[in-house]
Amino acid sequence: MTTTPAAYAAKVVSSSSFSEARSRAPKIVQSYLLDFPVATARAKIREEFEKNRYVSDLRVIDVLIFKGRAEYQETLNNWKMDTHIMRYFSKDESPPKPEGFLEKFYGIGFNFGT
Repeated sequence: MTTTPAAYAAKVVSSSSFSEARSRAPKIVQSYLLDFPVATARAKIREEFEKNRYVSDLRVIDVLIFKGRAEYQETLNNWKMDTHIMRYFSKDESPPKPEGFLEKFYGIGFNFGT
């Protein structure tokens, strides 16, 4: 698939709110052929916005907006592999890390005596 950065550049500059970010989800799900519904992608976008909800420093907000636009541009141009996209969703589904020595030694799913 060929990339056309100039075709998407105007869209990136004009979008910085959550409602506009939600409208991008179907295009991303379609272009990467993801195995989950658009609602899941929208929920993840909302989660990413909520991480920075209480940021009030203008310099930090400017950096976050720049990073978000760059991330969106890279995603739309298919400069990311499927694993880069799935990395956002694997954080929620990853099993908990073992805490004690025996859990680390035997593994998380080991049942003692059963």
